[in-house]
Amino acid sequence: MSSTKTDSQRIILGDPVPWFSLPVVTGGSFDLQASGGRWVVVSFLGSLADPRAMTEAAELARLCTSHSEDHLVIGCVFTGSAENAEGLASISNGPLSFLADQDGAISRLFGAAGMPRTVILDPMLRAIADIAWDNPQGHANMVRTVLQGLPPVEDSAGVPMFAPALLVPRVFSFGICDFLTQFYETQGAVDSGFQFDVDGKTVTLSDWRLKRRSDVAVGVPEVRELIRDHIVRRLVGPIERYFQFKVTRMDRYIVACYDSAVAAHFHRHRDNINAGAQHRRFALSINLNKDFEGGDLMFPEFGRKTYRPSEGGALVFSCGALHQVTPVTRGKRYAFLAFMYGEEDVARREANNSKLHTGELQYTSGLDRLFPEEATAESVPSVA
Repeated sequence: MSSTKTDSQRIILGDPVPWFSLPVVTGGSFDLQASGGRWVVVSFLGSLADPRAMTEAAELARLCTSHSEDHLVIGCVFTGSAENAEGLASISNGPLSFLADQDGAISRLFGAAGMPRTVILDPMLRAIADIAWDNPQGHANMVRTVLQGLPPVEDSAGVPMFAPALLVPRVFSFGICDFLTQFYETQGAVDSGFQFDVDGKTVTLSDWRLKRRSDVAVGVPEVRELIRDHIVRRLVGPIERYFQFKVTRMDRYIVACYDSAVAAHFHRHRDNINAGAQHRRFALSINLNKDFEGGDLMFPEFGRKTYRPSEGGALVFSCGALHQVTPVTRGKRYAFLAFMYGEEDVARREANNSKLHTGELQYTSGLDRLFPEEATAESVPSVA
């Protein structure tokens, strides 16, 4: 498993690799950052005009038949045009996708311009193997050997892993939980959609394969104040104590519902990747009920363990963490959801207004303050 390259780029075993996004020949895109939490195989095939490229791809397709998508994904990267797109689609399957790197930029980034190769990543997207086509033991044979030795994802660290998430019970009382649940039921929920970047602009689209959830935005000042008061008194302190971060702002006051009737879920994602979301530091999820099954949070980079705050309890985690919400299989999960950040993030959020697609709500500083009295104090001139 060599890390030697024939050009200037090198992948160093043990190091994290650059994230990238490439189109998939069968539609959609392959986003490396969202593929974490599994063993990831990125095989750089070079041009499909090389007869060996299809031979190696077919071998990879055979290898992945014994692995589930929760354990392993394979991205076969080719350069140039996809003249054999129909043939590629015929051997694509759940774990295996063919990715178009037409100008070869990603192949060069991974040191594969001079020699096709396969790079294997751990669930935290760090390189554990770099196998060139000229490997003396045979490229396909070495890839097979490495894949056969990979343990389950939850055993990838050799010890049990736990996500760096904070559980804080009793942030909301049962009465507030019931009130917010009824608030949701009487206000008229809408499909919440999911943020994508299209031509450098962040836009909210709906794709039920990735996310199925309905939301009610909380715009009533008295209800927002009730929520804000409890979060300031019961949650800001623990966040500062355990994460060493002073939260002063919170946006997107939302009461959400994951309904088992539509197998509601949220596929693996990170909350600060899109251009219009880079200001986000921490995600907040407060469960408003407990009579449901499924609907738990999972952090795939740290194994298959699930996390569920108690009724009225909060789960706080970094917006950079890969996470997902498992499908609700019985009942409805109601939750209050928000994002939290600090004063130093305000300028970035204001600047990123220019990165929001036409029709997206523009940010205006002020309504997101958790401590509005501080703003009032700043506006009062001091007396000498």
